[in-house]
Amino acid sequence: MRWLPLIWLLIPLAAHAEGPVRLDVAASAIAADRKDLTITLRLDAPAPYRVFLLDAPKRLVIDMEGLDLAGADAARIPGAAAMEAVRAGPFRPGWGRLVFQLRAPYAVIEAVQQTAGQGATLRLRLSPVAAEDFAGAPNAMSALWDLPQPTTPVVDPSRPQPLRVAIDPGHGGIDSGALAEGLREADLMLAFARELTEKLIRAGFEVVLTRRKDEFVGLEARMTEARASGADLFISLHADALPDGQAAGASVFIWNSQADDRASRQLAARHDRADLVAGLDLQGTDDQIAGTLMDMARADTQPRSEAFAKHMSAHLAQAGLALHRNPVKGAAFSVLKSPDIPSTLVELGFLTDASDRANLTDPAWRARMAQAIAGAVTDWSKDDSARAALRRH
Repeated sequence: MRWLPLIWLLIPLAAHAEGPVRLDVAASAIAADRKDLTITLRLDAPAPYRVFLLDAPKRLVIDMEGLDLAGADAARIPGAAAMEAVRAGPFRPGWGRLVFQLRAPYAVIEAVQQTAGQGATLRLRLSPVAAEDFAGAPNAMSALWDLPQPTTPVVDPSRPQPLRVAIDPGHGGIDSGALAEGLREADLMLAFARELTEKLIRAGFEVVLTRRKDEFVGLEARMTEARASGADLFISLHADALPDGQAAGASVFIWNSQADDRASRQLAARHDRADLVAGLDLQGTDDQIAGTLMDMARADTQPRSEAFAKHMSAHLAQAGLALHRNPVKGAAFSVLKSPDIPSTLVELGFLTDASDRANLTDPAWRARMAQAIAGAVTDWSKDDSARAALRRH
C-alpha cells in the first residue's frame, strides 16, 4: 500500500480552532508496541491538523491550527527516547508544528483525534516500512518546511492580514506546454503571471509564484510551494491546445475526480503528463484511506473553490472577455488536488485557436484579463471572509 507524504485531517464542525490550543506534555506519550510506534498527544481542545512525512532526515511532522507551544518542551514527552529527536515551535501565524525525527522509516497507518469534554487526544500509529517504501517528501523543499528560527514579530491583532494568493504559471523548462505558431505556453503563462502579480499587489494582496523563471517544477512541488508559503488561494494558469478546433475562449476548472467531459479528460491527461517527463507520476497516489481523509478535508474547501470559480467567470464576462461555452467545469487535474487550499485552474485561451493566440499576445487584452482575475479575487475574499464569520457564530 502506498502512503501519501501529506495527509490532511479536519475536525467535523470545527473548521478553525476557536482559541489557543495547548499541549499537555506530561499527559502525552510515545510508546513502542512490538515494531509499531504510537504517538499520543493530549490537548486542551480539538483543532484542525495535518500529518506528513519528510525525508533526509526522516521526519514525521504535525501542524496544528491554534497550537500554542509556549512553555511546552516537546522533547520531554514521555517515551521521546524512541525518536532521534523531538522539537516544536511556531510554523506560521496561527499554527504550531511538532517534528519527530525518526530512527527508521515508518508509514502512518492510523491518525485519529478524539474529543473528551473540552479536551482532545490526537493518536498516531506508525508501522515500519522498507527504506524504498518510505513516502517522505523529497528534501528539495525542506528549507521551506523546516521550523523557522524563533522570532517575535510585532503584529497589530486588530489589523486584518492580507490574503495570500499562489499563482502557478503552467509548465516550464523541459515542459514547454502547448506549442503553436512559434509560441510556447510556458513563456506566455510566466509573462502573464508577472502581470497578474502586479495587479494583485496593487489590490492589496500578497502573492507567491510557484515558478519564477523558465524551469521545470513538478506538480507536487507546486502544491508544496503554495502550502509552505501559507497561501489562502491557488490559481494555476494555462493556455492549452486541443485538436480540431475543439475549444476556444477562457475556462475555469475546479477539482472533480469524476469529470466525464471528453475535453476535460484530454486536458487533464496533458497536464499530468508533464510530471511523467520528470519521472514523477501522481496517478493513483490516493490510497483508499488517505483518499477518504482528503475527501473529508475537501468538504470545507471545495465549496470555496466553486465560489471563486463563479466569481471568476462572472468577472471575465463583465470584462467582455471571450469565454468557453461552458466556462466553469470540473476536471481531475492533479494540481487541483490540494484538499486544504481553494484551488482553480484557468485556461486563458487555447493556442490552437487563432483568435485566442492573438489575445494572448496582445498586452491590452492581457491587462483586461489580469484586472478581471484581480477583481474576482477581491470579491471572493470579501464573500469568503463573511462566510467564515458566519461559521464562527
